[in-house]
Amino acid sequence: MEITVKYKGRNVDASPYKINGTIQAEDCNCPIPLEDWLHNNNCPSSHSQIMSDLEPFPTVNFSTFHSHVVKKVDKSGSMSVCNYAILNNKIYRRCYGQHVGFKTFVDAILTSLARKIELPNMEMFVNLGDWPLVSKHAKDLFPLFSWCGSTSSLDIVMPTYDITESSLEAMGRVSLDMLSVQGNIDIPWEKKEPKAFWRGRDSSPERLKLIEIARSHPDLFNCSMTNFFFYRDQEHIYGPKEKHISFFKFFDYKYQLCLDGTVAAYRLPYLLAGDGLVLKQDSEYYEHFYGSLIPWQHYVPVKRDLSDLVERVRWARNHDQQARDIVSAAQQLARSSLLPQDIFCYHTVLFKEWSKRLVEEPQLRRGMEEVPQIKSEHCKCSGRSDLNAEAHDEL
Repeated sequence: MEITVKYKGRNVDASPYKINGTIQAEDCNCPIPLEDWLHNNNCPSSHSQIMSDLEPFPTVNFSTFHSHVVKKVDKSGSMSVCNYAILNNKIYRRCYGQHVGFKTFVDAILTSLARKIELPNMEMFVNLGDWPLVSKHAKDLFPLFSWCGSTSSLDIVMPTYDITESSLEAMGRVSLDMLSVQGNIDIPWEKKEPKAFWRGRDSSPERLKLIEIARSHPDLFNCSMTNFFFYRDQEHIYGPKEKHISFFKFFDYKYQLCLDGTVAAYRLPYLLAGDGLVLKQDSEYYEHFYGSLIPWQHYVPVKRDLSDLVERVRWARNHDQQARDIVSAAQQLARSSLLPQDIFCYHTVLFKEWSKRLVEEPQLRRGMEEVPQIKSEHCKCSGRSDLNAEAHDEL
């Protein structure tokens, strides 16, 4: 592979870059040993969030809680969970609950990893909803993988389905991903509107309060609802609804608001990667990377009840250089830990550490079905199936 990078017709730095070895397409089923893949892709050996999440479960015997979890979830209208088993790099699952459509997101990342890596044999329950389900105060604790964690729960947090899908489909069917958000913003900082911008639906009381604040301070805010679901009876108060606009147009404004919806707002990675100052509401909810965020370094904190929001926006207006420094630090964090490769690495390290804690061989349980793997006939599984480390470092 040869990659040419030019600016105004001239090669940049050492361009063209030549990468030796085999570069496999996403649909190629050419797994290599897990440790080799981690090394080839310069993945960290561990993550503090992973070790913290797994600490309550030093040893795991599925047989002791499997039937309890199935009984709890099987007829539930509010919880949906899938039991996954990985055996000899094949993926099997059985799902429980009424709404199991989001299993497609879990299927996608597991089958993608299985095409690249010789995954360890393992078994796990995956929560298909947004809310964490394992309370710290529950009598019968059990390990559950979820997309969102909270300070009151013990769910094992994975990267959200949103950033995982955008990582898998960045050159496919999604338009918003961690790379596109950095390349589709063309208004320089000096020409941006010095206002706080927000669009979203009515999924928390604080979002309703935001509309009230914005109406009282039109010189500081441009905030509107795009849909009403939870508070439809109050649309006449907090409406009218505004049409959806491109996420890239958010960054016509200097300040970006991040408020919880039902749980953490999954747009935060893209806000951090863009070139707006993030003002983030205090929250009990978190995604897998929140432990790396430092207030006043990567974002400006806002109280849960938004009582200091106006003050924070005014601070940003009066401290423009400091605001720009925070934006730069946030972008650097996003680029160093939230790009597609980082999402693959996090899943792989998580599953590696998880498999160490299983004290029995995973079982192909009754009712499980195999998740079909993509078939591709153009692939040849010879040579290196990743960028070699030297080429990756050079790029």
